[in-house]
Amino acid sequence: MGVMAMLLLPLLLLGISGLLFIYQEVSRLWSKSAVQNKVVVITDAISGLGKECARVFHTGGARLVLCGKNWERLENLYDALISVADPSKQTFTPKLVLLDLSDISCVPDVAKEVLDCYGCVDILINNASMKVKGPAHKISLELDKKIMDANYFGPITLTKALLPNMISRRTGQIVLVNNIQGKFGIPFHTAYAASKHAALGFFDCLRAEVEEYDVVISTVSPTFIRSYHVYPEQGNWEASIWKFFFRKLTYGVHPVEVAEEVMRTVRRKKQEVFMANPIPKAAVYVRTFFPEFFFAVVACGVKEKLNVPEEG
Repeated sequence: MGVMAMLLLPLLLLGISGLLFIYQEVSRLWSKSAVQNKVVVITDAISGLGKECARVFHTGGARLVLCGKNWERLENLYDALISVADPSKQTFTPKLVLLDLSDISCVPDVAKEVLDCYGCVDILINNASMKVKGPAHKISLELDKKIMDANYFGPITLTKALLPNMISRRTGQIVLVNNIQGKFGIPFHTAYAASKHAALGFFDCLRAEVEEYDVVISTVSPTFIRSYHVYPEQGNWEASIWKFFFRKLTYGVHPVEVAEEVMRTVRRKKQEVFMANPIPKAAVYVRTFFPEFFFAVVACGVKEKLNVPEEG
């Protein structure tokens, strides 16, 4: 009996590995077919995450509309996508659009340009974001307003401009790439956290409003999106709750991981995704059920004064 079990174990493991491989391949093909020929608008496509989303959706055969506020960087992204396109697979030439979401007045014209070009938008990925860091009393009201325009009023203005088309066609999906600070605030990020709370509240309400029209609202909230070459530093950290919490919190996720999760969210029509390791996830629950403890832990860490904020 023991010998038989020893012989069957490798076969069982091989069978499980084969099934996992087949599942991954089917999922990959399914992801691509989910966006084939779909008109996909990506805001801030020149950011790290925007570039990765453009790559994933372009490979999947989407008709991309890449928005950004720097034309030269948009052209560089265009050239990069075209250069790696597989000639044996159907891909479409991306459309480039200059768009600065902090300038609300230009958003309706951009929406009209896209609809005039393609006739519809199937998927909108609200990715643009701006942040500042510093004590609240040192941040000007003008900068607060600029953050709200870029992170809240800009995305909802574009959403409102494209939403009637989706409702009339009774199909479409809007993805908000948000942040953990839409769940709870972190010191020295007051304006940023406020804008992320506002955006999450808007899209949570909108989800229920448009469900009857088969329009899907999705939110993807990572902790932080780190740059391509930045990884958590290994070192000696102070053995305090606050330091441990924020060390885990600021690790963030790689743009590639977030882009792949955005694709899965579109394919599976998920409503909400929270990308974080266990510490930030636990913090969300602590903030909800034990707010006084959460506030005390966060207040313990506010010891260092930061410089006047700069735009991120």
